[in-house]
Amino acid sequence: MTAKPKSQSYIYELRITLQEIRPPIWRLVQVPSTLPLCCLHDVLQAALGWTDSHLHQFEKDGKYWGVPEHYEDDDIDIIDERQTKISAILRAQGDSVLYVYDLGDNWRHEVVLEKILPALGTTVRPLCLSGERHCPPEDVGGTSGYEEFLEVIFDPRQEEHEHYVHWAGNPSVLTRSLGRFQPEEFDVRAVNDTLSRMRWPARHRQ
Repeated sequence: MTAKPKSQSYIYELRITLQEIRPPIWRLVQVPSTLPLCCLHDVLQAALGWTDSHLHQFEKDGKYWGVPEHYEDDDIDIIDERQTKISAILRAQGDSVLYVYDLGDNWRHEVVLEKILPALGTTVRPLCLSGERHCPPEDVGGTSGYEEFLEVIFDPRQEEHEHYVHWAGNPSVLTRSLGRFQPEEFDVRAVNDTLSRMRWPARHRQ
């Protein structure tokens, strides 16, 4: 296990895997180690293809990070993700954190620190290196709902087929050329185009 010295900024190579889905839906991204968790949330949304329409939180060792004002009516103690850098919770290769998106559908992503690389340039922007498979549609009903969705949308004999096709018919879900959701589809160039248009905090030392 390789830990990083604290006097230098680094690039973190992170593997994100959506749990309980087979074959796996995953992404490999690089981000500055100094990025706050709120910005890591933005990276994960863009890389996976979510639309940031629901609450989210990070979980590790019985602690939770998110936006505290979104949890004022809950008993959970939320640490402000805007004040927490990635390097504060991922310190060495192999460390991981759980990212939960949409507390109803309960999409749980394992985020693993696979590599710690030197930050050679003065500007380090998030980058998606690779990945596989499309993320599920929003509000599909979690893993069980997604399984049902895939079964119905590709079988015109199913009673709910037309309803599901119509419901999924938006640009973030529908493949224009084929006219239906493609679970095996992933476009790394489109992800990086999105990331390149987003604003990120200037890099600074740990």
